[in-house]
Amino acid sequence: MAEMEVDGDTLPTQQSGSSNASVNPSPTIDSAKKLDEGKKNEKRKQKSETSEAWAHFNRDPDDHDYSICKHCSRRLHCPSKNGTSSMRNHAARCTKNPHNIDKKQKLLMFQNQSSVQESGETVSTFVPWKFDQTKCRYLCARMIIIDELPFKTIEHEGFRDLVNMLQPQFQIPSRTTITNDCLEIYKSEAEKLKKYFAKNRQRVSLTTDLWTSRQNLSYMCLTTHFIDKDWTIHKRIINFCPVSGHSGEIIGKYVEKNLLDWGIDKVFTVTVDNASSNDLCIRYLKRRLNAWKHNVLDSQHLHMRCCAHILSLVVKEGLKDIDTSIARIRSAVKYVRSSPARLQRFKGCVEKMKIESKSLVCLDVETRWNSTYLMLESAIKFQDAFDLLEEQDSKYRSELLSLKRLPKEEDWEHVRCMLPFLKGFYTSTLRISGSLYVTSNNYFHEVFGIGAIIKKR
Repeated sequence: MAEMEVDGDTLPTQQSGSSNASVNPSPTIDSAKKLDEGKKNEKRKQKSETSEAWAHFNRDPDDHDYSICKHCSRRLHCPSKNGTSSMRNHAARCTKNPHNIDKKQKLLMFQNQSSVQESGETVSTFVPWKFDQTKCRYLCARMIIIDELPFKTIEHEGFRDLVNMLQPQFQIPSRTTITNDCLEIYKSEAEKLKKYFAKNRQRVSLTTDLWTSRQNLSYMCLTTHFIDKDWTIHKRIINFCPVSGHSGEIIGKYVEKNLLDWGIDKVFTVTVDNASSNDLCIRYLKRRLNAWKHNVLDSQHLHMRCCAHILSLVVKEGLKDIDTSIARIRSAVKYVRSSPARLQRFKGCVEKMKIESKSLVCLDVETRWNSTYLMLESAIKFQDAFDLLEEQDSKYRSELLSLKRLPKEEDWEHVRCMLPFLKGFYTSTLRISGSLYVTSNNYFHEVFGIGAIIKKR
């Protein structure tokens, strides 16, 4: 080793003859090299993330060789040595990327709402249109629901021919698929309504009704009525289900279960028919609502009796006096409507008697007096045609005589005298039965109006 003097200090130097000898670097030099490499990697990372593709991606915190799409959350493998090509390609075709623009050529159609210029002229504008399979399936399911069509309508040959002509691109779903679509629409709308009730927390009024089908099965329908923040009245059917019986406690338990399922605990009134079982139902509901502590005046005014049902009971009691006359006219109408041949013979009698009417006789439902009124109103116009049918059609006369149901002159007279009274009840029932406007304030006026008509007669 040789010595070299630098500013008064003596330092050892390597001899020229020992140039091939190895010298171990110190630990300080190794740390410095690692620090320099870390800084270079950091700069390289920052440089790699300056690509435009990173505007749509986030680096995976668990593995830096992967990135996650901000729009659809898809995970892509994108090491720094491979660049960002895969990320850019995915961002360009990501269906949830709002920056993507559909470059395919679109059709033009007239806008539904035309624009009005300052000169007063109405000008229809064009808007781009693109076929959407998902939306078309939704509209098909909506058609089935709104028009109350059977699910098999979607598989009818005529419907498929029409759709194929209108839009060949539409893949018509099967009956099973459209059934599932209708169920999904129901679930979606039910969830929206539940969120609405949970958010607004307003009081609702309930109406419920029960009836028995021809298969001897009992069904219950529960409807809510409420007013939104814009003071608009709404009506929503929240359940239609079979019930195990008509007893008051059973009805009350079903109503309570539906209220719990929908998250409704603020009930203002419950409107039911004037049946004794409904009185027990209201007592049960009063106890439950008082326990929920969201009632008004301890539910003293919870029970509301159906006005339309009260009028119906009054009319049915009054019709007992002419039950025989109504039964005879109903039998005559039923005979005429029982076959196309009989109806054609009756039309011939109408033409011979020169009765001018665009409609013919209609059958009624015996349990609904409204339909009985409509049947009598239509039949009274064709009294002369029924008399002529009795003379020309021996089968009509013999069949009704065997049943003791052949209408007589006094039967027509009874009905003719009763119709003005029934018309007043019928009109009032229609007004009170409205569901798109408030009706409780009209009950007093309608009842006293009917009383005035009766006094005049």
